[in-house]
Amino acid sequence: MTRVFNFSPGPATLPEAVLRQAADEMLDWRGSGMSVMEMSHRGKEFMSIHAETEDLLKELMGIPAGYKVLFMQGGAIGENAIVPMNLMGASGRADYVVTGDWSKKSAKEAKTYGAVNIAASSEGSKFNAIPKQSEWKLDPGAAYVHICSNETIGGVQFHWTPETGKVPLVADMSSDILSRPIDVGKYGLIYGGAQKNIGPSGLTIVVVRDDLLGRALPVTPSAFNYRIQAEADSMYNTPPTYAIYIAGLVLKHVKALGGMEAMAQHNRAKAKLLYDFLDNSRFFRNPVAKEDRSIMNVPFWLKDEALDAEFLKGAQARGMVQLKGHRSVGGMRASIYNAMPIEGVQALVQYLKEFEQSHG
Repeated sequence: MTRVFNFSPGPATLPEAVLRQAADEMLDWRGSGMSVMEMSHRGKEFMSIHAETEDLLKELMGIPAGYKVLFMQGGAIGENAIVPMNLMGASGRADYVVTGDWSKKSAKEAKTYGAVNIAASSEGSKFNAIPKQSEWKLDPGAAYVHICSNETIGGVQFHWTPETGKVPLVADMSSDILSRPIDVGKYGLIYGGAQKNIGPSGLTIVVVRDDLLGRALPVTPSAFNYRIQAEADSMYNTPPTYAIYIAGLVLKHVKALGGMEAMAQHNRAKAKLLYDFLDNSRFFRNPVAKEDRSIMNVPFWLKDEALDAEFLKGAQARGMVQLKGHRSVGGMRASIYNAMPIEGVQALVQYLKEFEQSHG
């Protein structure tokens, strides 16, 4: 069997070692005689998987006391509604910083539940940079300030943590969670779909500070109420059990590799390799401001877009898939999350060189 280099923005590539272990345990998890898919979420077998996964996440992210970890469903799109439903009740207002298509969607969804102030936006510059915080117009009475730490479509990423004073900072970290160390204590709430760096789709991670629980609007469904889920240890309804199990295997794998600092070094090396080539190419380009470039998602465009289809066909023939850019912007995009080996980026750069030589 030959595995491809999968540059998909999500669901994304997973560590092969994790997939092999899951395959080995598919029919019989640790002598239980059951697949994890078949286990009761309240049985002792799955409860041990759940507890271990939560403990590993707390350890790797350095989550301090005073925070709850919730395993939820609905993805980041769901959280675009669930966050304001749970937090907007504090004042009825929230600040949103719009740095790409996903934070733009988040702000639009939040308007259903309260007043949204666009504190800053880079839409005028086609989302090619993150607005400097000195330009932000924050509302001191806002219930929270929302950012997307990494925009998968535009390829911009926060490499700094905003200062929001007493107003809680909320971050959609779907596409860069666990890619580098962060100071969780600077955030009121972090959320993200698991299908980029943690596991399969279906699981959403929420890390929420204790003092933000209990603020939900009356319209909030019980299954989406952070306080109710926290009190039930994410078991108010049946959680995505198999996705939690895979996430636990991925977390063990990341820990064995050296944790967050090792991931950061791995990811910076891959991104540097690709950006260095693009910056010296006359045939390919990346328009993102260098200080704001994502180390997870690298969009790029060919000088002649008429060659896009040929480029993608050649990449697939070489075992590199899912390089087509998002339909809203076109071009190409290489998503190089934690599980993408540096060999995949090396193969891509070699192909870029060859394509440029033959078509430039």
